[in-house]
Amino acid sequence: MLEIFDEIDSGLDCSLIQKVFDKVRQEFSLPDNVRVELSVVDEEDIRGVNKEFRDVDSVTDVLSFPALEVKLPFDSNDYPYDIDLSTGELMLGEIMLCYKRAVEQSIEYNHSKERECSYLVLHGLLHLLGYDHIEESDKVKMRAEEEKILTSLGISRD
Repeated sequence: MLEIFDEIDSGLDCSLIQKVFDKVRQEFSLPDNVRVELSVVDEEDIRGVNKEFRDVDSVTDVLSFPALEVKLPFDSNDYPYDIDLSTGELMLGEIMLCYKRAVEQSIEYNHSKERECSYLVLHGLLHLLGYDHIEESDKVKMRAEEEKILTSLGISRD
């Protein structure tokens, strides 16, 4: 389940973001009970969280907060103590998206805001699944996965 909290009334295309989430669930064989929370925030909020948790005092486009140390391929049996007994959900984590920064980047990269928001949410989801881009080899793997998923959804850079 993807729960979207649009704290700034951004007009984010939630149906497209849901498609991205559904595709990630399919691609990684994630069970139906997996939960992710997405907060759409302003520059002030994401800057404050970036400063608090990463000690970086600047606005960023997306932040991810994994709730699990995911091992791929994903098997929910690996997380028996992490399932919420009241809901049956398995929280993967939280993502924060700075909508204004996403729109600015869409202009900078000359593609739609829908493409940029989809890319950033996908990027955040991959972080929740353990992907990273610190090492160049990891960055190459992550970028390839991002492009594969976006292409399969018909979300292009144009």
